[in-house]
Amino acid sequence: MQLNKLRWLTALLCFGLLSGTIIHLIISGNKHTDINQTDLGQYQITKAHEKENLTSVAKPNNEQLTALTIKLAELQSQVLRLNALGERLAADADIPEKEFNFSELPPAGGPSIQSEKIPSKSVEQLLNEISLFESEIKHEEKQLHMLESLVFGHHIENNRYLSGRPISKGWLSSYYGVRKDPFNGKATMHKGIDFAGKEDAAIIATASGIVTWVGKRYGYGELVEINHGDGLKTRYGHNKTIVVAVGDVVEKGQTIARMGSTGRSTGPHVHYEILRNNTQIDPLKFVYRKAKK
Repeated sequence: MQLNKLRWLTALLCFGLLSGTIIHLIISGNKHTDINQTDLGQYQITKAHEKENLTSVAKPNNEQLTALTIKLAELQSQVLRLNALGERLAADADIPEKEFNFSELPPAGGPSIQSEKIPSKSVEQLLNEISLFESEIKHEEKQLHMLESLVFGHHIENNRYLSGRPISKGWLSSYYGVRKDPFNGKATMHKGIDFAGKEDAAIIATASGIVTWVGKRYGYGELVEINHGDGLKTRYGHNKTIVVAVGDVVEKGQTIARMGSTGRSTGPHVHYEILRNNTQIDPLKFVYRKAKK
């Protein structure tokens, strides 16, 4: 009887120890799983924050920095041109200096509001926005040039009378009409007159007008074309350098270029043409007539 009780007590003790061990292992396993899940979640959150930080502070490469620098320089140049044109228009329109001061930023203000977090943007997004802003500036510049043409319209009206030579120093070297071509020796039509002189001599407008062409054109080399209204245009070819741009309003006697020998030319001179309704006419009578006072 005592032996049986001893066996039962031993069995119960072993069962209790075994149960305690199993329960301990189960509890320890749950805690370990909870810790691992917590660590995994925290690790994922940390990595997500690191990725976000890396994205927001990613530095552009050299090509992107170069593109941004060029875009900003172009915008700065366009703004400077707009400021200069605005100052000129304001001055000639007798607008008070304090009303439009282009050298200072316009006044600004308002109630203090807590600023929101500025969203991060990629370099590509910034370049796209700069390009859109650049297009807007060019549009505004065109409008200002149109306004300039209207403001100075009275100058064109009073001084667009064609007269005089397109040079201040030099001599008439070739007339309008059929002549021997200096390159092939054949008889060809020369639709203008030539004035020879020294290289870099001033080429001047023979009447007020608006510049409608600047740059190379076949045969003419570096060419300037000016529209004087009423179907009249003048052309000045073979220039070495040009000092005006398309859209500029020029005055009679203003320097528009420097004499050269670009294009189909044998030496420094200016090829001068007058066009009526887009057809060349003999400029000689305009060269020798007196200017209106």
